Amino acid sequence: MRSISQEAYKFNWEDKGYVSGDGRVISPSPRNKSSCISSTTNLTELCGLEMKAAMSSLSAFGDSSIQTPPKARIRQGCHSAGPNTSGDHINLVSSSMPSFPILQRSSEEKILCSDRLTLERQKLTVCPIIDGEEHLRLLNFQHNFITRIQNISNLQRLIFLDLYDNQIEEISGLSTLRSLRVLLLGKNRIKKISNLENLKNLDVLDLHGNQITKIENVNHLCDLRVLNLARNLLSHADNLNGLDSLTELNLRHNQITFVRDVDNLPSLQRLFLSFNNISSFDSVSCLADSTSLSDITFDGNPIAQESWYKHTVLQNMTQLRQLDMKRITEEERRMASVVAKKEEEKKRESQKQILLKEKKRLTIDNVARHWDLQQRVANNAPNQDRKDSASPHQDPCQMEGSTISPFPEDTGAVDSGLTSALQGLSVIDTHLVEVDGDTLSLYGSGALESLDRNWSVQTAGMITTVSFTFIEFDEIVQVLPKLKIKFPNPLHLKFKETNLVMLQQFNALAQLRRIDQLTVDPQGNPVVSFTLWKYYVLFRLSHFSMQKINGTEVTQNDTIMAERLFGILAHVASSELPQYRLISILGDARKKQFQYLLETKGKKPVIVNEENNDSKRLVGENTNRATLNYTTREFYNEKLEDIKEKKKFCKMYIEDLMKEATEINMKHEALQKLWPQMFIELVRDAVIEIHNKNSYMKLCLQQITDQK
Repeated sequence: MRSISQEAYKFNWEDKGYVSGDGRVISPSPRNKSSCISSTTNLTELCGLEMKAAMSSLSAFGDSSIQTPPKARIRQGCHSAGPNTSGDHINLVSSSMPSFPILQRSSEEKILCSDRLTLERQKLTVCPIIDGEEHLRLLNFQHNFITRIQNISNLQRLIFLDLYDNQIEEISGLSTLRSLRVLLLGKNRIKKISNLENLKNLDVLDLHGNQITKIENVNHLCDLRVLNLARNLLSHADNLNGLDSLTELNLRHNQITFVRDVDNLPSLQRLFLSFNNISSFDSVSCLADSTSLSDITFDGNPIAQESWYKHTVLQNMTQLRQLDMKRITEEERRMASVVAKKEEEKKRESQKQILLKEKKRLTIDNVARHWDLQQRVANNAPNQDRKDSASPHQDPCQMEGSTISPFPEDTGAVDSGLTSALQGLSVIDTHLVEVDGDTLSLYGSGALESLDRNWSVQTAGMITTVSFTFIEFDEIVQVLPKLKIKFPNPLHLKFKETNLVMLQQFNALAQLRRIDQLTVDPQGNPVVSFTLWKYYVLFRLSHFSMQKINGTEVTQNDTIMAERLFGILAHVASSELPQYRLISILGDARKKQFQYLLETKGKKPVIVNEENNDSKRLVGENTNRATLNYTTREFYNEKLEDIKEKKKFCKMYIEDLMKEATEINMKHEALQKLWPQMFIELVRDAVIEIHNKNSYMKLCLQQITDQK
């Protein structure tokens, strides 16, 4: 079978009419025999008419204007519908119904064009009454002003009805035309597809250039081969089930955003979706399931502007022969296959990264919960949240003050397999080690064990930033010597949720080789709330010549201020205490270093061997600062216990004072309330006693006598 868009729709009767290949529908006319397009392929015979499988007016450019050959001459009657023109001799005369003229043709005209009638460009506003023409097969009303289909119900042998370019607002008056095969209603004012229930033999339905917003009431047209809905107001293409014979569907110049049900059309070969609003292949993914579709157009859609457009379409629709009216070559198919493989590999790698990212998030969340539980136990406050706003256990998707969705935002359209993998991902790890570029991130105390690994020289040399999260600072101090050995170039240290609670802890960092930057996150590090903590860091680690603290550049004024604030402290620590006391404070780990400092104090610098690198470094760390060592956890805990006892005693003492003061105040308030009445009673008793002067004097003398 030849393409509908390439062959003519031909009637083999005495005079032949056709549809031309340039998008014009031409009605049969005796004046145009020489214009007919011949065809050698006969498809089917219908009621004595031979039909060719085509209508180029309903093909890729089926929404163009529809024209016919020169119209037949119409003789003007007393109620003529239009001017006299050359052609067939047809009279429109008045009838008993004034609003409907009656069509009359001469016997010669009926013999010449017995099966067809052309009334185009007659300025008709209504359909005339056509009597004695029940044998008509083709009726043409193109380019008139008809608003309603009527007065043709008696033409039950009609096969071809052309009402292109009129003003019809509703499909009606066709219920008796059961033989109708071609219905052309393009360029009218129709808003709804309706009243086609009895037209079950329709082969071609043209409704382009109307105001239709929805595809409906066509599912019963099982013999329909061509459907043209171009230049309407459709927002989606669906509800096409039942059109089992449909081979061509034209939906150009609409507002379509998605397509459904097309994969259920077993015969569909050509689909035209040019100039719509399709922006993604997912919205037309059903097309990939169609086994019959061979030609399709997407030009004029947003999707056609994407770089992946052609490769994606060809990869998912391998049966296509033409795309956007261009034949698909084998080279294009090969390139599409290559690109598709690369995209698939990229997709798998992306999914792998998504899984790794999600596993990382879950691991960090698990580490955060363990850390929070550990802090609760340590602080003996199981019923109190240490951090209500940022506690990971309260919202496992809350990290670093920003909400992280259960699945990362950059996952895009995640397929079902990846979704299942993410949902089934279970992490029980309590630590995480991550190397990202030049940064080594350690989460949880278990991550410190990674420092014992055999790191490659290249990786170890690349690390310049080390980040500690959810790890006790005391545990970090124990691995600082390993860190110095394994990674020779760390310049930036980051601490978050490490329990940095006092300035003394920064003393431990002095044993590293070099630090240029220090970042202490306020989250989980109360020491940051101290006003002078940055100055203390600059003072204690002055031999490192630090450049940034918490992202802020260190200035010369900062260094001078640090020396002014803490210089006297270091002087007292080194000069006022005896040497044995200093050594006992420093501990065994730094006795040799301190001894070296004492020996080299006041001497000129000398050449030092490589094996004494640490001692050489400590020459820059003067004796005063070296005595400021980190206090051990045990000593700190003892100090905390002592402080707690003192706090408890002070609290009890203050409570007793407050209780006593409260009782005195209550007695004072009671006295103020009772005093007026007491005063009255005292005065009354005194007046009563001195009322009898002799008796009162005797009583007083008696009391004096009793006292002796």
